[in-house]
Amino acid sequence: MAIADPSRRTSMGEMFSLSRATGPLIGLVLLCVFLSFATDSFLTVRNLLNVFDQITVLGIMAVGMTFVILIGGIDLAVGSVLALAMMVMGYFANIMGVPLPLAIVIALVVAGLSGAVSGLLVTLFKVPSFIATLAMMSIARGLANMITDGQQIVGFPAWFSMLSFIRHGGFLTATVAVMLIVFALGWYVLRYTSAGRSLYAIGGNPEVARLAGIKVNWLTVAVYVASGFLAGLAGVVLAMRLDSVQPTAGFTYELDTIAAVVIGGTSLSGGQGGIVGTIIGVLIIGVLRNGLNLLGVSPFTQAVVIGVVIAMAVAAEAFKKR
Repeated sequence: MAIADPSRRTSMGEMFSLSRATGPLIGLVLLCVFLSFATDSFLTVRNLLNVFDQITVLGIMAVGMTFVILIGGIDLAVGSVLALAMMVMGYFANIMGVPLPLAIVIALVVAGLSGAVSGLLVTLFKVPSFIATLAMMSIARGLANMITDGQQIVGFPAWFSMLSFIRHGGFLTATVAVMLIVFALGWYVLRYTSAGRSLYAIGGNPEVARLAGIKVNWLTVAVYVASGFLAGLAGVVLAMRLDSVQPTAGFTYELDTIAAVVIGGTSLSGGQGGIVGTIIGVLIIGVLRNGLNLLGVSPFTQAVVIGVVIAMAVAAEAFKKR
């Protein structure tokens, strides 16, 4: 009991505190205020709905990445797993003639298995998560290209692509609804389940968590499976938006995903952070990209600006630890 209590106190403190998300929230508000004065169209309903549409893929992936970073890991494979899931879905649906809903299920299973491989490399073979997921990133991207020899697949049913365009109630598309459901489930898992609390303990000190009776290896694998699965789900959502699948999809998405989680206040060393902060981080990146587009800033300059924001977020975290 003496071992279990400190980790439990840390976990519950993270669950009910928004202290790490306060700074990002203030930054998001200030960014919105600036863009509302700098542009005429930022605060329009149409533009704000577009922002939500544009962050769906990033938002879904960021929930899985939050789990991984909370346990002190990293997942560099999510962008490639996204592409692999897209190509698997397209291959089974458009080439093999499998019904699209079943093809989606197969794609999600493949994505989850990809995450399982990363998790097993980390737990059974003690490979650092950076190396394990770097290897999976290369494997998944290679497999995605092998499926159709690097060619894209087009021609999905009309109902599939319309899921990302039809706004129910005038504002909510099916893809945004999926993202909101993923946010809600991720928040619930971390706040109200023992498994979610255990992730904080693992990130704080894996050995103490193991001595406290937490199944560290099992949960670590489960976290990477969740990250892979959500990357696959994000791939399905991206296919809806593009009405096509291609093996080059998701390139550098892992960097944006990690950036959103870190900007949202989740510590790269593990044990601190949460879904609320991640949501704010996703919104910051989405609003920033949208605002820079409205201001006519070139994509090259946008990359520099977002890189500076990431550096500032990491520097702020380092400063807090002093």
